[in-house]
Amino acid sequence: MPPKFGTSGLRGLVVDLTPDLVADHVRAFVAACDTGTGLFVGRDLRDSSPAIAAMVMEAARAEGLAVTDCGAVPTPALALASMGAGAAAVMITGSHIPADRNGLKFYLPGGEIGKDDEAAILAHLGRASADKAGTLTVNTTAGADYVARYVSAYGAALAGLTIGVYSHSAVGRDLLLAVVAGLGATPVELGRSDSFIPVDTEAVDPGVAAQLRDWAAEQHLDAIVSTDGDGDRPLLTDGAGRVIPGDILGQITGTALGAEVAVTPVSSNTGAEQVFGRVIRTRIGSPHVIAGMDQAGGRVVGYEANGGFLLGFDAEGPTGKLPALATRDAVLPWVAPLAAARRAGGLAALVADQPARFTAADRLQGVPTEASLALVEKLGSELQDRAAFLDDLDGAEQAIDRTDGLRMTLMDGRIVHLRPSGNAPELRLYVESDSADAAAMTLDRGLALLRRTLG
Repeated sequence: MPPKFGTSGLRGLVVDLTPDLVADHVRAFVAACDTGTGLFVGRDLRDSSPAIAAMVMEAARAEGLAVTDCGAVPTPALALASMGAGAAAVMITGSHIPADRNGLKFYLPGGEIGKDDEAAILAHLGRASADKAGTLTVNTTAGADYVARYVSAYGAALAGLTIGVYSHSAVGRDLLLAVVAGLGATPVELGRSDSFIPVDTEAVDPGVAAQLRDWAAEQHLDAIVSTDGDGDRPLLTDGAGRVIPGDILGQITGTALGAEVAVTPVSSNTGAEQVFGRVIRTRIGSPHVIAGMDQAGGRVVGYEANGGFLLGFDAEGPTGKLPALATRDAVLPWVAPLAAARRAGGLAALVADQPARFTAADRLQGVPTEASLALVEKLGSELQDRAAFLDDLDGAEQAIDRTDGLRMTLMDGRIVHLRPSGNAPELRLYVESDSADAAAMTLDRGLALLRRTLG
């Protein structure tokens, strides 16, 4: 399958991300979109990322842009730096997908590209190089500025805690250690890797989940924090090493910041409607969330089931200001819950205080996109097939939602949501129930049923 371009950027197999293809998309971006004062470029720690970053910078300079190389930094740190300078940005990352894949994520001076920008970029593909000679400078402060954002706003909010940092191959691992220490806690580094590990915070691998529980017990930790590969999706466990779902982190973080409106995709926990004054539901993906936030205005936040959190207003931390950052972030949604937990009797108690709706998610990997789409379309359009599918899960249909994939609400209150991934050959399954055990059981049975159905 050739590389695919959309509002999540350009994604594909590394072998297919050729210099000509990359340069073509960079030229189209420059021609179609406002680049402000220039272009900032960052990258994750995949082996292929430095070479692709070099392709991007060469193509941008040939269009006459002033290019700033930020090196290996998390996506939100790059966005914070570029938006502060009034510049566009390109992040070289495949996020949580395997190391044989990579991609480019495009930012305007004001934030991520939207659907209109995507269409404009596609319309400008095929342009010749301008053969100019833009400048190249190096930024060495983007990471430190990102750390300072949270230390300034939260001070010593985590003093006395011992927090594990699951470093793996996350590009922001050293910055995570610095944030933990800067907030007064004692960091304990765990699992640093020299090779790339595709950590999906929305569907944590069972082996990784077991390792987190073991680390928490062995090291007597109060919590463990981590991110996906490019640092825009958080992972947080409680003191027992239990992973807290990303949408629950979104609920807690938004509440702690005093948000009045939450924008979140249809896949997120429905407890949000009990937590916030107003909830706007969207399709899955940060561009859709950002569009909803723009529509809402005011004290608005956005978050996804993967935990990525978007702050749409200038908030206040315990010790300082926390300016808006309307791009997916992976630090705020663990800092704010840990700080709030100090006043709530601990992180586990804070989570237990949330509405009694429990989510679980996983995915089948290696499923061709066309097979996933065909299955979702068949179940969505054929009542008899859908009824048989739900009967195998001991359920019956109450309602369906086709906003993004197929979301089925059952008579017993469970929710089963199928969605083909937009950037990898995967079929995702989201489950919600009024008990954690029921959600986990339905997820396991649903995945097994999908395996049989897909052969």
